[in-house]
Amino acid sequence: MKVFVIAGEASGDKLGGALMAGLKELRPDVTFDGVGGPLMQAEGLVSRFPMDELSVMGLAEILPKYRALKARIRQMAEAILETKPDILITIDSPDFCLRVARLVKAASDIRTVHYVAPTVWAWRPGRAAKMAQHIDHVLALFPFEPPLMQAEGMECDFVGHPVVAEPVADPIEAAGTVVLVLPGSRKGEVGRLAERFGQAVAQIAAAVPDAQFVIPTTGGVHDLVREKVRHWSVPVTVLPPASADKAAWFRRADVALAASGTVSLELAANATPMVIAYDMAWLSRIIISRMLLVDTVTLVNLVSETRTVPEFIGKDCVPGPIADAVLQVLADPGAQNEAMALTMERLGAGGEPPGLRAARAVLDRFEQATVKDD
Repeated sequence: MKVFVIAGEASGDKLGGALMAGLKELRPDVTFDGVGGPLMQAEGLVSRFPMDELSVMGLAEILPKYRALKARIRQMAEAILETKPDILITIDSPDFCLRVARLVKAASDIRTVHYVAPTVWAWRPGRAAKMAQHIDHVLALFPFEPPLMQAEGMECDFVGHPVVAEPVADPIEAAGTVVLVLPGSRKGEVGRLAERFGQAVAQIAAAVPDAQFVIPTTGGVHDLVREKVRHWSVPVTVLPPASADKAAWFRRADVALAASGTVSLELAANATPMVIAYDMAWLSRIIISRMLLVDTVTLVNLVSETRTVPEFIGKDCVPGPIADAVLQVLADPGAQNEAMALTMERLGAGGEPPGLRAARAVLDRFEQATVKDD
């Protein structure tokens, strides 16, 4: 079996590596071609070019590389059509991956699989119909996504979220109340949220004298975070990127104040109650607020079908109410604990690893399609 696989960023490389390991376990004769990072390469992929070329986000970053990216799209499509794999698997990075799939599908009947369903449940539902024109099968991270994909004519399987396969560390030893502060993994997020988070932290510290505040960071924002917290009125421990203690602090924390995103699932996996706060550039705020289809952006709320995680988004991202919510969650985390446990259960905790589930779904659907064609 020949599988051509493309990932464009670190999260996709992680998904791809686990999927490839699962395919190798179920089909030892499988061979791989395509583009991926170190985790996919560790599973036997010789990447046709560095995956970092595709790891660009935002209009300002994409425009200078637009021609180069278009050339890579054509190059990938031509390579796939030339090598004729049994399956093309594209992983996330829809602006690149789905354009490749469209060119391939227009010129062949190669089976196309896309890993990670678009968030049509949140905004821009029309994306599913466009995607269905050139994608046969979707691997979904969330249990509520398959009906949305199937409604547009695509096969879709919920395969579990990778967060359930992450090992949970033993908690670090620390006295008092530990508050985890997570102002984002991108510079724009940190720039918009740091001052407001700092003001909320000051109010929490005044109400909880034994509280200590810990900020894990990533390489892209570490220096910026250190610069921002210098102006806070409360001392904070800033963990360096790739700190060996990060997982232990996640497990130890009594509560977290976090920017919106998948970090809410990391916190839920560690049974750490949370408050979510987020803001964006004013134009994005106006546009997205008008397009949003859900009343919550917090994944724990969505998966558990509760609204137990307080969130302060856009104009509501105000220090006073945020601090009050953190103190309320500290005082009574019971309902949120139940929602977090339910979220992990629904995302596949305790079951077959998501990478293996994804591989099984790919092979089962491929065999069904082959029998149907015969």
